[in-house]
Amino acid sequence: MPTIEVSKKDLFELIGKKLSLKELEEDLMLVKGELESADNNLLKIEIADTNRPDLWSAEGIAREIKTKYGKKNASYGKLKDSGIIVKVDNNLKNIRPMTVCAVIRDLKITPEVLSQMIQLQEKVCETFGSKRKETAIGVYDLHKITPPITYKAFKSNEIKFIPLEFREKMDLNQILRRHPKGKEYGSLLDGYNKYPIFIDATGEVLSMPPIINSNYTGKIDEKTKDVFIECSGFTLKYLMPALNILVAALVDRGGKLETVKVAYLNKKIVTPNLRPKKIKVDWKYIENRIGLNIGKKRIVNLLNEANYLVVKEKRNTLYLEYPAYRQDIMHAVDVGEDVTIRYGYNNIEPRSPEMITEQGIVQINWFAKEIINIMLGLGTQEILSYTLTNKETLIKKMNLKDMKVIEVDNPVSKNWFVFRTWIIPCLMEFLSKNTNKEYPQEIFEIGEVVLFDQKTETKTKNPTRLAWAKADKNAGFTEAKQALDFLMRTLGLDYSIEETHHNSFIKGRVGRVYIKTKAVAYIGEINPEILENFGIEMPVSAFELNLTDLMEVMR
Repeated sequence: MPTIEVSKKDLFELIGKKLSLKELEEDLMLVKGELESADNNLLKIEIADTNRPDLWSAEGIAREIKTKYGKKNASYGKLKDSGIIVKVDNNLKNIRPMTVCAVIRDLKITPEVLSQMIQLQEKVCETFGSKRKETAIGVYDLHKITPPITYKAFKSNEIKFIPLEFREKMDLNQILRRHPKGKEYGSLLDGYNKYPIFIDATGEVLSMPPIINSNYTGKIDEKTKDVFIECSGFTLKYLMPALNILVAALVDRGGKLETVKVAYLNKKIVTPNLRPKKIKVDWKYIENRIGLNIGKKRIVNLLNEANYLVVKEKRNTLYLEYPAYRQDIMHAVDVGEDVTIRYGYNNIEPRSPEMITEQGIVQINWFAKEIINIMLGLGTQEILSYTLTNKETLIKKMNLKDMKVIEVDNPVSKNWFVFRTWIIPCLMEFLSKNTNKEYPQEIFEIGEVVLFDQKTETKTKNPTRLAWAKADKNAGFTEAKQALDFLMRTLGLDYSIEETHHNSFIKGRVGRVYIKTKAVAYIGEINPEILENFGIEMPVSAFELNLTDLMEVMR
Protein backbone atom coordinates (compact mmCIF):
# COMPACT_ATOMS: atom_id res chain seq x y z
CA MET A 1 0.00 0.00 0.00
CA PRO A 2 1.64 3.24 -1.13
CA THR A 3 2.32 6.00 1.37
CA ILE A 4 2.53 9.46 -0.16
CA GLU A 5 3.71 12.79 1.18
CA VAL A 6 1.81 16.00 0.42
CA SER A 7 1.87 19.61 1.51
CA LYS A 8 -1.20 20.40 3.62
CA LYS A 9 -1.37 23.93 2.20
CA ASP A 10 -1.05 22.65 -1.36
CA LEU A 11 -3.70 19.94 -0.84
CA PHE A 12 -6.21 22.39 0.61
CA GLU A 13 -5.61 24.79 -2.31
CA LEU A 14 -6.33 21.95 -4.75
CA ILE A 15 -9.49 21.01 -2.85
CA GLY A 16 -10.54 24.65 -2.72
CA LYS A 17 -11.32 24.47 0.98
CA LYS A 18 -9.35 24.59 4.22
CA LEU A 19 -10.12 21.59 6.43
CA SER A 20 -9.36 20.69 10.01
CA LEU A 21 -7.30 17.54 10.49
CA LYS A 22 -10.41 15.79 11.80
CA GLU A 23 -12.37 16.76 8.67
CA LEU A 24 -9.45 15.66 6.48
CA GLU A 25 -9.24 12.27 8.19
CA GLU A 26 -12.93 11.75 7.53
CA ASP A 27 -12.64 12.87 3.90
CA LEU A 28 -9.66 10.59 3.29
CA MET A 29 -12.08 7.66 3.56
CA LEU A 30 -13.25 8.71 0.08
CA VAL A 31 -9.86 7.59 -1.25
CA LYS A 32 -9.44 4.65 1.15
CA GLY A 33 -6.75 6.76 2.78
CA GLU A 34 -5.48 7.08 6.33
CA LEU A 35 -3.52 9.99 7.77
CA GLU A 36 -0.32 8.47 9.15
CA SER A 37 1.19 11.70 10.42
CA ALA A 38 0.87 15.48 10.24
CA ASP A 39 4.14 17.31 10.89
CA ASN A 40 3.36 21.02 10.49
CA ASN A 41 2.76 21.35 6.73
CA LEU A 42 3.85 17.81 5.77
CA LEU A 43 1.17 15.12 5.63
CA LYS A 44 1.88 11.41 5.23
CA ILE A 45 -1.10 9.53 3.82
CA GLU A 46 -1.38 5.79 3.29
CA ILE A 47 -3.63 4.79 0.37
CA ALA A 48 -5.09 1.32 0.85
CA ASP A 49 -6.30 0.89 -2.74
CA THR A 50 -3.50 -0.50 -4.91
CA ASN A 51 -5.86 -0.51 -7.92
CA ARG A 52 -6.19 3.28 -7.95
CA PRO A 53 -2.82 4.79 -8.95
CA ASP A 54 -4.71 7.97 -9.89
CA LEU A 55 -5.03 8.60 -6.12
CA TRP A 56 -1.30 8.53 -5.40
CA SER A 57 -0.77 12.30 -5.45
CA ALA A 58 -2.19 15.47 -3.94
CA GLU A 59 -4.03 16.10 -7.21
CA GLY A 60 -5.72 12.68 -7.17
CA ILE A 61 -6.79 12.97 -3.53
CA ALA A 62 -8.13 16.50 -4.05
CA ARG A 63 -10.03 15.35 -7.15
CA GLU A 64 -12.07 12.90 -5.06
CA ILE A 65 -12.61 15.16 -2.03
CA LYS A 66 -13.56 18.44 -3.71
CA THR A 67 -16.75 17.03 -5.30
CA LYS A 68 -18.09 16.42 -1.79
CA TYR A 69 -18.11 20.20 -1.37
CA GLY A 70 -19.82 20.85 -4.69
CA LYS A 71 -16.66 21.82 -6.57
CA LYS A 72 -16.05 20.61 -10.13
CA ASN A 73 -13.03 18.83 -11.53
CA ALA A 74 -11.25 19.73 -14.76
CA SER A 75 -12.84 18.62 -18.02
CA TYR A 76 -10.72 17.75 -21.04
CA GLY A 77 -12.94 18.20 -24.09
CA LYS A 78 -11.31 18.09 -27.50
CA LEU A 79 -7.53 18.13 -27.17
CA LYS A 80 -5.29 20.33 -29.32
CA ASP A 81 -2.66 18.70 -31.55
CA SER A 82 0.87 19.60 -30.46
CA GLY A 83 2.21 18.95 -33.96
CA ILE A 84 4.90 16.70 -32.49
CA ILE A 85 5.54 13.26 -34.00
CA VAL A 86 7.34 10.39 -32.26
CA LYS A 87 8.70 7.82 -34.69
CA VAL A 88 9.06 4.30 -33.27
CA ASP A 89 11.73 2.22 -34.98
CA ASN A 90 10.91 -1.44 -35.64
CA ASN A 91 14.29 -2.52 -34.20
CA LEU A 92 12.68 -2.13 -30.76
CA LYS A 93 10.18 -4.89 -31.55
CA ASN A 94 11.71 -7.49 -29.22
CA ILE A 95 13.23 -5.07 -26.68
CA ARG A 96 10.76 -2.45 -25.42
CA PRO A 97 8.45 -1.78 -28.35
CA MET A 98 5.68 0.58 -27.19
CA THR A 99 5.37 4.21 -26.20
CA VAL A 100 2.60 6.76 -25.63
CA CYS A 101 3.26 10.48 -25.30
CA ALA A 102 1.78 13.88 -24.48
CA VAL A 103 2.63 17.58 -24.22
CA ILE A 104 1.63 19.90 -21.36
CA ARG A 105 2.05 23.65 -21.84
CA ASP A 106 1.82 26.73 -19.60
CA LEU A 107 2.72 24.94 -16.39
CA LYS A 108 3.59 26.93 -13.33
CA ILE A 109 6.04 24.60 -11.59
CA THR A 110 6.36 25.28 -7.89
CA PRO A 111 8.31 23.09 -5.44
CA GLU A 112 4.98 21.41 -4.53
CA VAL A 113 4.11 20.72 -8.17
CA LEU A 114 7.58 19.31 -8.82
CA SER A 115 7.58 17.06 -5.75
CA GLN A 116 4.12 15.66 -6.55
CA MET A 117 5.04 15.06 -10.19
CA ILE A 118 8.20 13.16 -9.22
CA GLN A 119 6.41 11.21 -6.48
CA LEU A 120 3.50 10.22 -8.74
CA GLN A 121 5.90 9.22 -11.50
CA GLU A 122 7.88 6.99 -9.12
CA LYS A 123 4.83 5.43 -7.43
CA VAL A 124 3.16 4.57 -10.74
CA CYS A 125 6.34 3.06 -12.19
CA GLU A 126 7.24 1.07 -9.08
CA THR A 127 3.83 -0.36 -8.23
CA PHE A 128 1.46 -0.17 -11.20
CA GLY A 129 4.39 -0.46 -13.61
CA SER A 130 5.98 -3.47 -11.83
CA LYS A 131 9.24 -1.69 -10.98
CA ARG A 132 9.47 -0.09 -14.44
CA LYS A 133 9.10 -3.39 -16.30
CA GLU A 134 5.61 -2.64 -17.65
CA THR A 135 5.76 1.14 -17.43
CA ALA A 136 8.58 3.67 -17.25
CA ILE A 137 7.79 7.39 -17.44
CA GLY A 138 9.99 10.24 -18.65
CA VAL A 139 9.24 13.97 -18.34
CA TYR A 140 11.33 16.50 -20.32
CA ASP A 141 11.71 20.23 -20.89
CA LEU A 142 10.00 20.67 -24.26
CA HIS A 143 12.03 23.80 -25.13
CA LYS A 144 15.24 21.74 -25.13
CA ILE A 145 13.84 19.27 -27.70
CA THR A 146 13.76 19.61 -31.48
CA PRO A 147 10.97 17.47 -33.04
CA PRO A 148 10.45 14.99 -34.56
CA ILE A 149 11.50 12.58 -31.83
CA THR A 150 12.68 9.05 -32.59
CA TYR A 151 12.39 6.04 -30.30
CA LYS A 152 15.05 3.58 -31.43
CA ALA A 153 17.49 0.93 -30.19
CA PHE A 154 21.25 1.61 -30.26
CA LYS A 155 24.34 -0.45 -29.50
CA SER A 156 26.28 0.72 -26.46
CA ASN A 157 29.18 2.24 -28.40
CA GLU A 158 26.93 4.02 -30.91
CA ILE A 159 25.80 6.78 -28.61
CA LYS A 160 26.82 8.72 -25.49
CA PHE A 161 25.01 11.21 -23.27
CA ILE A 162 25.19 12.73 -19.79
CA PRO A 163 22.68 10.91 -17.56
CA LEU A 164 20.64 12.78 -14.97
CA GLU A 165 22.67 14.15 -12.02
CA PHE A 166 26.00 13.25 -13.71
CA ARG A 167 28.54 15.56 -15.38
CA GLU A 168 30.31 13.31 -17.89
CA LYS A 169 29.16 11.64 -21.07
CA MET A 170 28.85 7.88 -20.81
CA ASP A 171 28.07 5.09 -23.27
CA LEU A 172 25.09 2.87 -22.57
CA ASN A 173 26.99 0.02 -20.90
CA GLN A 174 28.78 2.51 -18.65
CA ILE A 175 25.41 3.91 -17.56
CA LEU A 176 24.18 0.41 -16.72
CA ARG A 177 27.34 -0.34 -14.70
CA ARG A 178 28.01 2.98 -12.98
CA HIS A 179 24.80 4.99 -12.62
CA PRO A 180 22.68 4.14 -9.51
CA LYS A 181 19.59 3.72 -11.67
CA GLY A 182 21.54 1.56 -14.10
CA LYS A 183 22.52 -0.75 -11.25
CA GLU A 184 18.96 -0.81 -9.91
CA TYR A 185 17.05 -1.38 -13.16
CA GLY A 186 19.72 -2.72 -15.54
CA SER A 187 18.37 -6.28 -15.22
CA LEU A 188 15.35 -5.18 -17.28
CA LEU A 189 17.68 -4.92 -20.28
CA ASP A 190 19.68 -8.11 -19.64
CA GLY A 191 20.29 -10.22 -22.73
CA TYR A 192 20.03 -7.40 -25.28
CA ASN A 193 22.92 -6.03 -27.36
CA LYS A 194 20.94 -2.88 -28.18
CA TYR A 195 19.16 -0.52 -25.79
CA PRO A 196 16.12 1.78 -26.23
CA ILE A 197 16.78 5.50 -26.67
CA PHE A 198 14.57 8.58 -27.19
CA ILE A 199 16.47 11.03 -29.39
CA ASP A 200 15.42 14.29 -31.11
CA ALA A 201 16.03 15.60 -34.64
CA THR A 202 19.40 17.17 -33.69
CA GLY A 203 20.73 13.99 -32.07
CA GLU A 204 20.07 15.20 -28.52
CA VAL A 205 19.27 12.22 -26.28
CA LEU A 206 16.14 12.47 -24.13
CA SER A 207 16.52 9.23 -22.20
CA MET A 208 17.47 5.57 -22.04
CA PRO A 209 14.24 3.93 -20.83
CA PRO A 210 13.57 2.34 -18.43
CA ILE A 211 16.86 3.48 -16.83
CA ILE A 212 17.54 7.23 -16.78
CA ASN A 213 16.81 10.60 -18.43
CA SER A 214 19.38 12.87 -19.98
CA ASN A 215 20.72 15.55 -17.66
CA TYR A 216 20.00 18.19 -20.31
CA THR A 217 16.49 17.48 -21.62
CA GLY A 218 15.28 15.43 -18.66
CA LYS A 219 15.90 17.93 -15.88
CA ILE A 220 12.72 19.76 -14.83
CA ASP A 221 12.84 22.80 -12.55
CA GLU A 222 10.79 25.88 -11.67
CA LYS A 223 11.88 27.59 -14.90
CA THR A 224 10.28 24.87 -17.04
CA LYS A 225 7.00 25.95 -18.64
CA ASP A 226 6.21 23.25 -21.21
CA VAL A 227 6.92 19.52 -20.87
CA PHE A 228 7.02 16.47 -23.12
CA ILE A 229 5.99 13.19 -21.47
CA GLU A 230 6.56 9.63 -22.66
CA CYS A 231 5.67 6.24 -21.20
CA SER A 232 7.47 3.18 -22.54
CA GLY A 233 6.79 -0.51 -22.10
CA PHE A 234 5.14 -3.46 -23.78
CA THR A 235 1.34 -3.03 -23.87
CA LEU A 236 -1.13 -0.17 -24.04
CA LYS A 237 -3.01 -1.82 -21.15
CA TYR A 238 -0.38 -0.41 -18.78
CA LEU A 239 0.93 2.55 -20.76
CA MET A 240 -2.31 4.44 -21.45
CA PRO A 241 -3.52 4.52 -17.81
CA ALA A 242 -0.07 5.59 -16.62
CA LEU A 243 0.05 8.48 -19.12
CA ASN A 244 -3.55 9.49 -18.39
CA ILE A 245 -2.90 9.59 -14.64
CA LEU A 246 0.14 11.86 -14.97
CA VAL A 247 -1.37 14.28 -17.49
CA ALA A 248 -4.63 14.51 -15.50
CA ALA A 249 -2.62 15.60 -12.45
CA LEU A 250 -0.84 18.32 -14.47
CA VAL A 251 -4.09 19.52 -16.04
CA ASP A 252 -5.44 19.87 -12.49
CA ARG A 253 -2.45 22.20 -11.95
CA GLY A 254 -3.59 24.45 -14.80
CA GLY A 255 -1.50 22.91 -17.59
CA LYS A 256 -2.84 22.84 -21.16
CA LEU A 257 -2.81 19.33 -22.60
CA GLU A 258 -1.92 18.58 -26.22
CA THR A 259 -1.74 15.31 -28.13
CA VAL A 260 1.25 13.66 -29.79
CA LYS A 261 1.20 11.43 -32.86
CA VAL A 262 3.12 8.17 -32.33
CA ALA A 263 4.10 6.54 -35.63
CA TYR A 264 4.79 2.79 -35.66
CA LEU A 265 5.82 0.76 -38.71
CA ASN A 266 2.26 -0.26 -39.62
CA LYS A 267 0.07 2.15 -37.67
CA LYS A 268 -0.22 5.60 -36.12
CA ILE A 269 -1.88 6.41 -32.81
CA VAL A 270 -2.69 9.72 -31.16
CA THR A 271 -2.12 9.96 -27.42
CA PRO A 272 -3.29 10.59 -24.79
CA ASN A 273 -6.88 9.45 -25.14
CA LEU A 274 -8.93 11.04 -22.37
CA ARG A 275 -12.36 10.25 -23.77
CA PRO A 276 -14.57 9.07 -20.89
CA LYS A 277 -14.98 5.32 -20.47
CA LYS A 278 -18.46 3.78 -20.37
CA ILE A 279 -20.32 1.20 -18.32
CA LYS A 280 -23.98 0.41 -17.76
CA VAL A 281 -25.41 -0.73 -14.44
CA ASP A 282 -28.78 -1.65 -12.98
CA TRP A 283 -29.42 0.69 -10.04
CA LYS A 284 -31.49 -1.98 -8.33
CA TYR A 285 -28.52 -4.36 -8.62
CA ILE A 286 -26.42 -1.75 -6.80
CA GLU A 287 -29.06 -1.44 -4.08
CA ASN A 288 -29.16 -5.21 -3.62
CA ARG A 289 -25.40 -5.55 -3.76
CA ILE A 290 -24.66 -2.92 -1.12
CA GLY A 291 -27.74 -3.70 0.99
CA LEU A 292 -29.05 -0.12 1.08
CA ASN A 293 -32.55 0.86 -0.01
CA ILE A 294 -31.67 4.42 -0.94
CA GLY A 295 -33.45 4.77 -4.30
CA LYS A 296 -32.33 5.73 -7.78
CA LYS A 297 -32.14 9.49 -7.16
CA ARG A 298 -29.75 9.10 -4.23
CA ILE A 299 -27.62 6.61 -6.16
CA VAL A 300 -27.36 9.04 -9.10
CA ASN A 301 -26.32 11.88 -6.76
CA LEU A 302 -23.65 9.70 -5.14
CA LEU A 303 -22.37 8.64 -8.57
CA ASN A 304 -22.06 12.29 -9.58
CA GLU A 305 -20.04 12.94 -6.43
CA ALA A 306 -17.80 9.99 -7.36
CA ASN A 307 -17.04 11.62 -10.75
CA TYR A 308 -19.42 9.49 -12.81
CA LEU A 309 -21.78 11.06 -15.34
CA VAL A 310 -25.21 9.51 -15.96
CA VAL A 311 -25.67 10.10 -19.70
CA LYS A 312 -28.86 8.06 -20.13
CA GLU A 313 -31.47 6.18 -18.12
CA LYS A 314 -33.57 3.33 -19.53
CA ARG A 315 -35.90 1.57 -17.13
CA ASN A 316 -33.61 0.41 -14.33
CA THR A 317 -30.42 0.78 -16.36
CA LEU A 318 -28.04 3.70 -15.87
CA TYR A 319 -25.60 4.43 -18.71
CA LEU A 320 -22.51 5.92 -17.11
CA GLU A 321 -19.32 7.63 -18.19
CA TYR A 322 -16.28 7.82 -15.92
CA PRO A 323 -12.79 9.36 -16.23
CA ALA A 324 -10.20 7.80 -18.55
CA TYR A 325 -7.60 7.67 -15.76
CA ARG A 326 -9.72 5.07 -13.94
CA GLN A 327 -8.50 1.59 -14.94
CA ASP A 328 -10.10 -0.31 -12.05
CA ILE A 329 -13.74 -0.37 -13.20
CA MET A 330 -14.42 -3.83 -14.64
CA HIS A 331 -17.89 -4.74 -13.35
CA ALA A 332 -21.04 -3.19 -11.90
CA VAL A 333 -19.83 -4.29 -8.46
CA ASP A 334 -16.98 -1.74 -8.77
CA VAL A 335 -19.54 1.00 -9.35
CA GLY A 336 -21.46 -0.26 -6.32
CA GLU A 337 -18.32 0.05 -4.21
CA ASP A 338 -17.94 3.71 -5.24
CA VAL A 339 -21.56 4.35 -4.26
CA THR A 340 -20.94 2.75 -0.86
CA ILE A 341 -17.79 4.82 -0.29
CA ARG A 342 -19.66 8.02 -1.08
CA TYR A 343 -22.57 6.99 1.13
CA GLY A 344 -20.06 6.39 3.93
CA TYR A 345 -19.27 3.06 5.55
CA ASN A 346 -19.78 4.64 8.97
CA ASN A 347 -23.31 5.65 7.96
CA ILE A 348 -24.38 2.07 7.32
CA GLU A 349 -26.38 0.62 10.20
CA PRO A 350 -25.47 -3.02 10.94
CA ARG A 351 -28.38 -5.46 10.78
CA SER A 352 -28.80 -9.20 10.94
CA PRO A 353 -29.30 -11.01 7.61
CA GLU A 354 -32.96 -11.59 6.78
CA MET A 355 -32.24 -14.80 4.90
CA ILE A 356 -32.32 -17.95 6.99
CA THR A 357 -29.40 -20.18 6.08
CA GLU A 358 -28.25 -23.53 7.30
CA GLN A 359 -24.62 -24.11 8.18
CA GLY A 360 -22.91 -26.75 6.10
CA ILE A 361 -19.88 -27.82 4.09
CA VAL A 362 -20.04 -28.25 0.32
CA GLN A 363 -19.71 -31.82 -0.89
CA ILE A 364 -16.28 -31.47 -2.49
CA ASN A 365 -14.87 -30.34 0.86
CA TRP A 366 -16.32 -33.41 2.62
CA PHE A 367 -14.71 -35.53 -0.07
CA ALA A 368 -11.38 -33.68 0.29
CA LYS A 369 -11.42 -34.33 4.07
CA GLU A 370 -11.83 -38.04 3.39
CA ILE A 371 -8.92 -37.99 0.92
CA ILE A 372 -6.72 -36.17 3.46
CA ASN A 373 -7.31 -38.94 6.01
CA ILE A 374 -6.43 -41.59 3.44
CA MET A 375 -3.21 -39.81 2.43
CA LEU A 376 -2.18 -39.30 6.04
CA GLY A 377 -2.62 -43.05 6.46
CA LEU A 378 0.17 -43.46 3.91
CA GLY A 379 2.53 -41.59 6.25
CA THR A 380 2.56 -38.64 3.84
CA GLN A 381 2.97 -35.04 5.08
CA GLU A 382 0.32 -32.52 4.04
CA ILE A 383 1.48 -29.08 2.90
CA LEU A 384 -0.43 -25.91 2.02
CA SER A 385 0.79 -23.47 -0.63
CA TYR A 386 -0.65 -20.39 -2.29
CA THR A 387 -3.06 -20.47 -5.23
CA LEU A 388 -1.11 -17.51 -6.63
CA THR A 389 2.28 -18.23 -8.14
CA ASN A 390 4.41 -17.05 -11.07
CA LYS A 391 5.09 -18.17 -14.63
CA GLU A 392 8.70 -19.05 -13.81
CA THR A 393 7.61 -21.76 -11.33
CA LEU A 394 4.42 -22.81 -13.10
CA ILE A 395 5.69 -23.02 -16.66
CA LYS A 396 9.38 -22.35 -17.33
CA LYS A 397 10.87 -24.45 -14.52
CA MET A 398 8.45 -27.26 -15.37
CA ASN A 399 9.88 -27.41 -18.91
CA LEU A 400 6.65 -26.24 -20.52
CA LYS A 401 6.70 -23.83 -23.46
CA ASP A 402 3.36 -22.20 -22.93
CA MET A 403 0.18 -22.48 -20.90
CA LYS A 404 -2.99 -20.40 -20.72
CA VAL A 405 -3.04 -18.83 -17.29
CA ILE A 406 -5.16 -16.23 -15.57
CA GLU A 407 -3.09 -13.25 -14.46
CA VAL A 408 -3.72 -10.69 -11.75
CA ASP A 409 -4.06 -7.21 -13.19
CA ASN A 410 -1.62 -4.70 -11.69
CA PRO A 411 0.11 -7.23 -9.40
CA VAL A 412 1.93 -5.99 -6.31
CA SER A 413 4.60 -8.71 -6.63
CA LYS A 414 6.04 -10.46 -9.67
CA ASN A 415 6.28 -13.64 -7.56
CA TRP A 416 2.50 -13.82 -7.08
CA PHE A 417 0.68 -12.71 -10.20
CA VAL A 418 -0.82 -15.80 -11.88
CA PHE A 419 -3.26 -18.42 -10.62
CA ARG A 420 -1.89 -21.94 -10.62
CA THR A 421 -3.31 -24.36 -13.19
CA TRP A 422 -1.83 -27.39 -11.45
CA ILE A 423 -0.27 -28.15 -8.05
CA ILE A 424 2.83 -30.26 -8.74
CA PRO A 425 4.96 -27.11 -9.38
CA CYS A 426 4.04 -25.97 -5.84
CA LEU A 427 5.25 -29.32 -4.47
CA MET A 428 8.50 -28.96 -6.43
CA GLU A 429 8.96 -25.47 -4.98
CA PHE A 430 8.45 -26.89 -1.48
CA LEU A 431 10.98 -29.71 -2.08
CA SER A 432 13.49 -27.21 -3.46
CA LYS A 433 13.42 -25.31 -0.15
CA ASN A 434 13.99 -28.46 1.91
CA THR A 435 17.00 -30.01 0.20
CA ASN A 436 18.95 -29.83 3.46
CA LYS A 437 16.38 -31.99 5.27
CA GLU A 438 16.39 -35.76 5.73
CA TYR A 439 15.15 -38.02 2.90
CA PRO A 440 12.83 -39.60 1.89
CA GLN A 441 10.42 -36.66 1.68
CA GLU A 442 6.84 -37.60 0.85
CA ILE A 443 4.28 -34.79 0.63
CA PHE A 444 0.81 -34.06 -0.70
CA GLU A 445 -1.50 -31.08 -1.11
CA ILE A 446 -5.22 -30.73 -1.78
CA GLY A 447 -6.37 -27.41 -3.16
CA GLU A 448 -8.01 -25.50 -5.97
CA VAL A 449 -6.56 -24.60 -9.34
CA VAL A 450 -7.95 -21.92 -11.65
CA LEU A 451 -8.75 -22.78 -15.27
CA PHE A 452 -10.48 -20.99 -18.15
CA ASP A 453 -14.15 -21.82 -18.70
CA GLN A 454 -16.09 -19.69 -21.18
CA LYS A 455 -19.42 -21.08 -19.94
CA THR A 456 -19.27 -19.33 -16.56
CA GLU A 457 -19.82 -15.66 -15.71
CA THR A 458 -16.25 -15.26 -14.51
CA LYS A 459 -14.88 -17.29 -17.47
CA THR A 460 -13.09 -19.52 -14.96
CA LYS A 461 -13.62 -22.69 -12.96
CA ASN A 462 -11.94 -23.92 -9.79
CA PRO A 463 -11.62 -27.71 -9.66
CA THR A 464 -10.07 -29.28 -6.56
CA ARG A 465 -6.93 -31.35 -7.11
CA LEU A 466 -4.76 -33.74 -5.10
CA ALA A 467 -1.04 -33.67 -5.84
CA TRP A 468 1.44 -36.15 -4.32
CA ALA A 469 5.24 -36.26 -4.63
CA LYS A 470 8.10 -38.29 -3.20
CA ALA A 471 11.77 -37.28 -3.24
CA ASP A 472 14.23 -40.07 -2.52
CA LYS A 473 17.14 -41.88 -4.11
CA ASN A 474 14.79 -44.76 -4.97
CA ALA A 475 11.76 -42.65 -5.98
CA GLY A 476 10.29 -43.89 -9.23
CA PHE A 477 7.14 -44.76 -11.12
CA THR A 478 6.53 -47.80 -8.89
CA GLU A 479 6.39 -45.69 -5.70
CA ALA A 480 3.92 -43.26 -7.29
CA LYS A 481 1.71 -46.13 -8.50
CA GLN A 482 1.77 -47.77 -5.06
CA ALA A 483 0.52 -44.54 -3.45
CA LEU A 484 -2.19 -44.17 -6.11
CA ASP A 485 -3.16 -47.86 -5.68
CA PHE A 486 -3.62 -47.37 -1.95
CA LEU A 487 -5.89 -44.37 -2.51
CA MET A 488 -7.98 -46.00 -5.24
CA ARG A 489 -8.42 -49.30 -3.34
CA THR A 490 -9.56 -47.40 -0.25
CA LEU A 491 -12.13 -45.56 -2.38
CA GLY A 492 -13.18 -48.86 -4.04
CA LEU A 493 -12.27 -47.68 -7.54
CA ASP A 494 -10.74 -49.50 -10.52
CA TYR A 495 -8.50 -47.51 -12.82
CA SER A 496 -6.15 -47.93 -15.75
CA ILE A 497 -2.98 -46.17 -16.86
CA GLU A 498 -2.08 -45.41 -20.47
CA GLU A 499 1.36 -44.23 -21.54
CA THR A 500 1.39 -40.58 -22.59
CA HIS A 501 3.75 -37.65 -23.11
CA HIS A 502 4.28 -34.70 -20.77
CA ASN A 503 7.37 -32.46 -20.80
CA SER A 504 7.49 -32.31 -17.00
CA PHE A 505 7.96 -36.09 -16.73
CA ILE A 506 10.55 -38.53 -18.08
CA LYS A 507 9.62 -39.89 -21.50
CA GLY A 508 8.33 -43.44 -21.20
CA ARG A 509 7.75 -43.06 -17.45
CA VAL A 510 4.59 -40.99 -17.47
CA GLY A 511 1.00 -42.15 -17.72
CA ARG A 512 -2.54 -40.81 -17.98
CA VAL A 513 -4.89 -42.26 -15.37
CA TYR A 514 -8.43 -43.23 -16.44
CA ILE A 515 -11.51 -44.30 -14.49
CA LYS A 516 -13.79 -45.86 -17.08
CA THR A 517 -13.26 -43.40 -19.97
CA LYS A 518 -12.60 -40.33 -17.83
CA ALA A 519 -9.01 -39.01 -17.63
CA VAL A 520 -8.49 -37.96 -14.02
CA ALA A 521 -4.74 -37.80 -13.38
CA TYR A 522 -1.13 -37.71 -14.57
CA ILE A 523 1.45 -39.96 -12.90
CA GLY A 524 5.17 -40.45 -13.44
CA GLU A 525 8.80 -39.58 -12.72
CA ILE A 526 9.79 -35.92 -12.85
CA ASN A 527 12.15 -34.98 -15.69
CA PRO A 528 15.79 -34.47 -14.51
CA GLU A 529 15.80 -31.06 -16.24
CA ILE A 530 13.02 -29.95 -13.90
CA LEU A 531 14.93 -31.29 -10.89
CA GLU A 532 17.94 -29.24 -11.99
CA ASN A 533 15.75 -26.14 -12.48
CA PHE A 534 14.57 -26.42 -8.87
CA GLY A 535 17.98 -27.39 -7.47
CA ILE A 536 16.75 -30.83 -6.32
CA GLU A 537 19.40 -33.57 -6.40
CA MET A 538 17.12 -36.53 -5.54
CA PRO A 539 14.78 -38.25 -8.03
CA VAL A 540 11.13 -37.28 -7.62
CA SER A 541 7.98 -39.18 -8.59
CA ALA A 542 4.54 -37.56 -8.52
CA PHE A 543 0.92 -37.70 -9.51
CA GLU A 544 -1.88 -35.15 -9.69
CA LEU A 545 -5.52 -36.22 -9.44
CA ASN A 546 -8.61 -34.16 -10.26
CA LEU A 547 -10.84 -34.75 -7.22
CA THR A 548 -13.75 -32.79 -8.71
CA ASP A 549 -13.86 -35.12 -11.71
CA LEU A 550 -13.25 -38.14 -9.49
CA MET A 551 -16.24 -37.28 -7.30
CA GLU A 552 -18.44 -36.93 -10.39
CA VAL A 553 -17.32 -40.35 -11.64
CA MET A 554 -18.03 -41.92 -8.25
CA ARG A 555 -21.59 -40.59 -8.32
